[in-house]
Amino acid sequence: MRGITTGTVLLERYRLESPLGRGLMGRVWRGRDLRLERPVAVKTVAADLLAVPASREEALQRFRREARAAARLDHPNTTTVFDASITDGTCCLVMELIRGTTLEFLFDERDEGRFDVPTAVAVAAQLCAGLSAAHAAGLVHRDLKTQNVMVRRDGMVKILDFGLVKVLADTDPRLTMTGESIGNILCASPELLSGGERLDGRSDLYAVGCLLHHMLTGGTLFATDRPALLVTHHLTSSPPPVADSGVRVPRELQELITALLAKSPGDRPASAAEVYEALVPHLPAPLPGAATSPGFREDPRRPFLVPQGPSPV
Repeated sequence: MRGITTGTVLLERYRLESPLGRGLMGRVWRGRDLRLERPVAVKTVAADLLAVPASREEALQRFRREARAAARLDHPNTTTVFDASITDGTCCLVMELIRGTTLEFLFDERDEGRFDVPTAVAVAAQLCAGLSAAHAAGLVHRDLKTQNVMVRRDGMVKILDFGLVKVLADTDPRLTMTGESIGNILCASPELLSGGERLDGRSDLYAVGCLLHHMLTGGTLFATDRPALLVTHHLTSSPPPVADSGVRVPRELQELITALLAKSPGDRPASAAEVYEALVPHLPAPLPGAATSPGFREDPRRPFLVPQGPSPV
């Protein structure tokens, strides 16, 4: 992005220190809040992607509205939004800096590239916990994938980049799914790909199903390196059972994955909280010393008294 380099100070407050990643729509930087003297993550969007001729103002208004909603989220499994602004053609989103690693990296670290059932379920349950709070606030992620799921060193799962920047592209005809890379549509729901109906939280639940299948099998739901073919699979192909990869899972868990991957939103579970409840029987045993109480029913928005997830990184 022209004019945005290491050392740039945005909004007279956030200094960009080093790039953390690059995507279709911009970069993510490690930065520093010069007023509060704390590290932050800053996502910047290429200026030309903001120049959507007829629908630019509509997209920007939507960005501002959803940024305010995301900033009000207070949940351990979502990333806190500190600031969001669009000035002089530059969009920046300032968030808490998560110390840990992405789910994508954890796949690469494992010999078979997959998780055991309790670990995969623990990750999925935490995702559903965060999504439950976000959906209640009227937010839909739209872009849940392995790169947007971070696992902290204590096992807490954090959902990154709550689709806030992606709303800027929703009305831009230049950024159709035919221009997406494989990584951006591995977990895309049929309705997101077709653009035929308004998205709700069930689109994110489809992505949870894709991630859960990936965690259990060590491979993506539909194996192809051709974006157009992947889109066709999401729209028309039946998802392969986990057992096809030689992995045995409880029947109830396979039935849940199948329901999450239904082509029609109406055939999926109704809410992230409902999915969490279905995952509870497959969660790992509580960690030693975890607070317990007879008859205590966990709030599906906060699934773990002590964070549980993949082994500490």
